[in-house]
Amino acid sequence: MDIERLCQAAKAAKYRIAALSTEAKNAALIKIAELLDKEREQILIANAQDIAAATAKGVSIPMIDRLRLTDARIHAMSEGLKQVADLPDPLSDVLESWERPNGLKLEKVRVPLGVIGIIYESRPNVTADAFALTFKSGNVVILKGGSDAIKSNTAICALIRRGLREAGIPEDAISLIESTDRETTKQFMQMREYVDVLIPRGSAGLIRSVVENSKIPVIETGAGNCHIYIDESADAAMARDIVINAKTQRLGVCNACESLVVHKNAVDRVLPGIYAALAEKSVVIRSDEASFSAATDGVRIENATEEDFAKEYLDLLISVKTVSDIDEAIAHINRYSTHHSEAIITENEENAERFLAGVDSACVYVNASTRFTDGFEFGFGAEIGISTQMLHARGPMGLKELTSYKYRIRGNGQIRS
Repeated sequence: MDIERLCQAAKAAKYRIAALSTEAKNAALIKIAELLDKEREQILIANAQDIAAATAKGVSIPMIDRLRLTDARIHAMSEGLKQVADLPDPLSDVLESWERPNGLKLEKVRVPLGVIGIIYESRPNVTADAFALTFKSGNVVILKGGSDAIKSNTAICALIRRGLREAGIPEDAISLIESTDRETTKQFMQMREYVDVLIPRGSAGLIRSVVENSKIPVIETGAGNCHIYIDESADAAMARDIVINAKTQRLGVCNACESLVVHKNAVDRVLPGIYAALAEKSVVIRSDEASFSAATDGVRIENATEEDFAKEYLDLLISVKTVSDIDEAIAHINRYSTHHSEAIITENEENAERFLAGVDSACVYVNASTRFTDGFEFGFGAEIGISTQMLHARGPMGLKELTSYKYRIRGNGQIRS
């Protein structure tokens, strides 16, 4: 596959895509949404081939779930495109405007990032989400999915390109790198002349590889070693319900809870109910010694290691650490977290505010599940990923996070003395 030629075509398309009217972009998104629904059988056939190949390789059940498409999930992809079409166009935003004493009038306005490369694993719905958000924000996207979802991604991308053609829009607004070998990925990461920014989305290993090897500027999206801290004053029923939702509602996602941190005075009062509920969901608990006392019959509990406290399991496993106060909890989370999403369960407003201020993560919750870290749940329509870095964007990346800005200056003959 000629990666350089593909990237050249994307760069050639970027100024035409940036110049599209809001109406033209929205009409294309609606057309493509309808096409995905209409031709869903093509996608399901391709996805079944990917599922069969993954099953033959012995891929875990949570990873199979990330890969699987159904009628409902394809319909959700279609609805996602329509929802993005309904969102305000970020390129219409004037962020600031002012006039200087010399009469110069300045405006700070949003502009697209340009050509965005996305390297991702599993989850073929990302193909449609990534296109919708990059296209609505005036960008061009080049996608490099994993080998496990290649047939699904190819089918989805082909339908999107068909929809663009039918809408009279350059189909190079989206491209898919169909080669799945690592050398192609490495070559793609060197295409700085054509690609403006690269966004990895997947495992910690994938993200680390992209950050270390790319010559293209990278927006780092994060693996999710997400914590829930059970404070001394936590309501036991609330804590149980939130932990079960955050851990087991969907295992193979980056906003699932992987680590519990528990105040020592909540161990005997709150943990037994949480442990019993986790055991009902077949979750294995890896605990420090101080939390072993909360285990009852039927609870599978093992000794936690240092590695467990830093682990994103994406599986039926959770680590538990006991702390003496909120300061120790915050310190533990900041040490082992991937800076994605953390929550405190508490009835103490002062501790809630200390947790919000002290935890260094993109999303910090009080008395709510970490599963809400999601572009759709935040009202963004969808997301391109969850950024865990400080520069440019942090947290769920929606339309506005896929733009930069420029200054427009109007004068009437001013010269600088």
